[in-house]
Amino acid sequence: MKTLSVCLVLVGALVLSGCGGVSNPEAESAAVEAAQEWLALVDGEHYGESWDAAAGFFQGAVQKAQWLQAMESTRKPFGTNLARELKSTRYRTTLPGAPDGEYVIIQFRASFENKQSAVETITPMLGDDGEWRVSGYYMK
Repeated sequence: MKTLSVCLVLVGALVLSGCGGVSNPEAESAAVEAAQEWLALVDGEHYGESWDAAAGFFQGAVQKAQWLQAMESTRKPFGTNLARELKSTRYRTTLPGAPDGEYVIIQFRASFENKQSAVETITPMLGDDGEWRVSGYYMK
């Protein structure tokens, strides 16, 4: 679980980070779409598939078995997602503890069956193949 904690703390630090910020509406839009597709896997309790669909950076930080255990113990108890609204997007080319590249830090306001109000932070990164994949996920 230490690796998962480090990954989640890293993502939390990214939210507070102001580094490398410029606007890139096209990247932000594509990253939001990728994040929503990935969140649909999590919402459907397809946790293994969400790990498979994540960026290599994510997979290197969190083993699949750790991810499954974390989602079963921390996400599943919230129940069904009732609503999710885009709160913010921030395009970045550098993030602390991550390789330089293209990232979008996305926050959604969400409500769940057993948790009325939450903020989900998802950080997709642009892969070498031109695809956006989730590199971090944090819920507060």
